[in-house]
Amino acid sequence: MREPTFLVLTALTDGPKHGYGIIRDVAELSDGRVKLLPGTLYAALDRLVAQGLVEHVRDDVIDGRMRRYYSLTGNGLRVLQAETARLRQLAGAAEARLRALKPRLT
Repeated sequence: MREPTFLVLTALTDGPKHGYGIIRDVAELSDGRVKLLPGTLYAALDRLVAQGLVEHVRDDVIDGRMRRYYSLTGNGLRVLQAETARLRQLAGAAEARLRALKPRLT
């Protein structure tokens, strides 16, 4: 799973969000490293909807502007949990090797 996809799914764990809210959360989660443009985000959301990981839940008009809200599906949550476990395992393996390497470098 690509990092932006992982971050979009993570951003939706605390409830439905509109596009700008997702963009803001992704930037915050990545400490500003990942900056999604609206076109990129909505293409990703369309793909995630087609995969059944995210669903469009409602549209609101605020100050004359349409806001489309998306939510994580049950399948999306399971996929995010599995990816989180996979990344945790990989990070653990890297940390173990780095700990083993440290005495040899000093």
